[in-house]
Amino acid sequence: MNAHATTAPGSEVPETGPSGPELDIRRDSGAEARAPSALALQWSTVRVLLARDVVRFFRQPSRIVGALAQPILFWFVIGAGFAGSFRVEGAQGMDYQRFSFPGVVTMVVLFSAIFATISVIEDRREGFLQSVLAGPGSRLAVVLGKALGSSAIALLQASLFLLFAPMAGVKAATLDVPLLLGVMVLSALGLTGMGIALAWWVRSTAGYHAVMSIVLLPMWVLSGAMFPLKGAGPLLAWVMRLNPMRFSVEGIRRALYGAEASLAVGTASSGAGLEVPVLLAFATVFLALAAFSVSRRE
Repeated sequence: MNAHATTAPGSEVPETGPSGPELDIRRDSGAEARAPSALALQWSTVRVLLARDVVRFFRQPSRIVGALAQPILFWFVIGAGFAGSFRVEGAQGMDYQRFSFPGVVTMVVLFSAIFATISVIEDRREGFLQSVLAGPGSRLAVVLGKALGSSAIALLQASLFLLFAPMAGVKAATLDVPLLLGVMVLSALGLTGMGIALAWWVRSTAGYHAVMSIVLLPMWVLSGAMFPLKGAGPLLAWVMRLNPMRFSVEGIRRALYGAEASLAVGTASSGAGLEVPVLLAFATVFLALAAFSVSRRE
């Protein structure tokens, strides 16, 4: 008689592992454990869009050269041209190159952030943003990703231009690095939020350039970057006081030159100490406006 038992045809083999409902429960719990959380999906959307804009910037050498050549040329030409005729009352050591340097830094942040947001129009036209909006990330995450990517590019270009700060008379003793970083970051976020909202509304690069020439360029000119506030007429002075870019220029000027900056802009009209709160409100409002614009169903 054979010691090994044989299984008759048609008989069932005993199961040694889980099966049926128990196996299904284990499979479901494993899938839930592997599924990313909602926060992880939002962060992935932000990270991918941020990295995409930065990589695209470094893959365009002409864009990198132009981002540095334009402000350098502007600063040297304009500064040299007005050097003999510009005088700041009460700040005899402040020549025009020193006075205009913070304004040119703000110009770099402004134009870099605004031009970087033109990619919103291109991405919509090519269908890339439609694919992103159809993904698991929220529209707020899309706005934050584009805003952080454009801001990173603007801050990188402005930081490279700041290497010329010693030539503008900036001294290590008067340099306020936390204030400088805070003003530049908040300015870049606010301007990119404005750019995204405009780009989502305009939908064409030609129209975007027209709006930039009518709105954004005057904002920079009337920010105290080209001429001091205390030398302007009454009506123009009020426009400059209400301009949020004034706080960006004055904040950078105060971070670079310290107390001497108040002499250049006038202590009565200066917003010393208010730069960070005002720019924080500026960035919050325009990022919220950009999120609202993107969230509209079309």
